[in-house]
Amino acid sequence: MPWIKTLHIVFVAAWFAGLFYLPRIYVNLASQSEPAVQTVLLGMARRLFRFTTILAVVAVVFGLVLYVGYRIGTGPGNGWMHAKLFFVLLIIGYHHACGVMLRKFEQGRNTRSHKFYRWFNEIPVLFLFIVVALVVVKPF
Repeated sequence: MPWIKTLHIVFVAAWFAGLFYLPRIYVNLASQSEPAVQTVLLGMARRLFRFTTILAVVAVVFGLVLYVGYRIGTGPGNGWMHAKLFFVLLIIGYHHACGVMLRKFEQGRNTRSHKFYRWFNEIPVLFLFIVVALVVVKPF
């Protein structure tokens, strides 16, 4: 299991790198009116979202393997794990929201300001802190 845990942590870190950067591209897209620059930024966002999705799937698969092993090894219960899984679902929802926003940018239907995306960009930091704290501290 140590190798699975290692791979899970590495893929989660890579997934979050994408979640940290993608909204930064959206900040630039929302404040940029030059068509050539918008085209470049959209291409970057598309490729990053695609790659980040692959990283997310692999991270979740390794997490599920760990969860099954955890459940077999210690039995049911442990509120921290349930809380962590809740926040993992929120992170997956955030990832999905990034995809929805990308499609709106591609269709020219973005209605949000660059300030919104600056704040939106802070959400994964909060999620990451909460999940790491739950795993390390195991408060309940």
